[in-house]
Amino acid sequence: MVLVLHAGKTNKNSFKALIAAEYNGVEVKVVPDFEMGVSNKTPEFIKMNPIGKVPVLETPNGPIFESNAIARYVARLKADSPLYGSSLIDYGHIEQWIEFASLEVDSNILTWFRPRMGRAAYLPPVEEAAIAALKRALGALNTHLASNTYLVGHSITLADIVMTCNLLLGFTKLMTKNFTSEFPHVERYFWTLVNQPNFKKVLGEVKQAESVLPVQSAKEPDDSSKPKDSNESKKEPKKEAEKEKPRDVAGEGEDEAPKPKPKNPLDLLPPSKMILDEWKRLYSNTKSNFREVAIKGFWDMYDPEGYSLWFCDYKYNDENIVSFVTLNKVGGFLQRMDLARKYAFGKMLVIGSEPPFKVKGLWLFCGQEIPKFILDECYDMELYEWRKVDISDEVQKECVNQMIEDQEPFEGEALLDAKCFK
Repeated sequence: MVLVLHAGKTNKNSFKALIAAEYNGVEVKVVPDFEMGVSNKTPEFIKMNPIGKVPVLETPNGPIFESNAIARYVARLKADSPLYGSSLIDYGHIEQWIEFASLEVDSNILTWFRPRMGRAAYLPPVEEAAIAALKRALGALNTHLASNTYLVGHSITLADIVMTCNLLLGFTKLMTKNFTSEFPHVERYFWTLVNQPNFKKVLGEVKQAESVLPVQSAKEPDDSSKPKDSNESKKEPKKEAEKEKPRDVAGEGEDEAPKPKPKNPLDLLPPSKMILDEWKRLYSNTKSNFREVAIKGFWDMYDPEGYSLWFCDYKYNDENIVSFVTLNKVGGFLQRMDLARKYAFGKMLVIGSEPPFKVKGLWLFCGQEIPKFILDECYDMELYEWRKVDISDEVQKECVNQMIEDQEPFEGEALLDAKCFK
């Protein structure tokens, strides 16, 4: 069987399948001279993955995209492979940690990394939130690893491969020794894994970041018209070349050059009397008499001409059997909504004391419709039924109040969790 992997040599998501292949004795050929932004734009590549993301695995039975799906496929190619454990509960725990590695670790590292590479707007509050969420995840991981060498059982599984590859970008670009020393069991685990022979064949030597990757500032105006000292003109190009060296570990699509962002259409709307940040501050700072202070304040501020309220209901509640996975779905959704933080406020409720759990949300958006850029860029949106709130309907208005307040019971049921996007 010939398997061909399409990805750049530094793409950390391709490493998952390559390491799994080493453990299973499966041959995977990496496309030589793959160039991000060129190779993944060809008609042949688009046929394999219509959105042009990497990696993609070419198999005799057709292509597979999404790095975790590719890694799962390679892990299952060997019938007696230990990468998926030896029992059904092992399988469940492996899948659990793969989800955790993706939603709690990788997504927060990327939220921290991308703005520092100039691939997203650098917003300190967003970075702080991502780092806090990452520390929370690493704390949970550290607790588990305090009494476990590996994530599941007594040998390396696919969960360890995915977790290590997702930690790689953090350890090499962002998380200094000072940062990771707070999580000693995670440190021991990571360095144990990256020095295993099958990992080392793919990753090579791994070195921890000595400093946090600096924020890539906007380019200075062109001063070429100004006279320069002859010595300075000789030295400057070399310095610039050193700055522009490509990074040695890239995330999914991370080695493609950033493109200038067009102005958001919402910034062109007429000014609203509602100042979203003022509402968010009121919500955050109200510790008592919530109805009398925060809820009343919300309706006093609310501008039905400049903003709109929306209910959302998850379409597939019958699948919400495991509380941990359900909470991760909602957490992942909120993380992917970071692009809308300037224009939105949201509450997400996970309802029920027994499975299946129901997921409902309330969102405040700038404008009269759900912003198109959110619908286009956040795939979770299509997993929900969306209904505009009629604020003239007192029943709907009271539901808004209850969701903002996290009232319990809600619709006669206990709340498993309530999350806020602000």
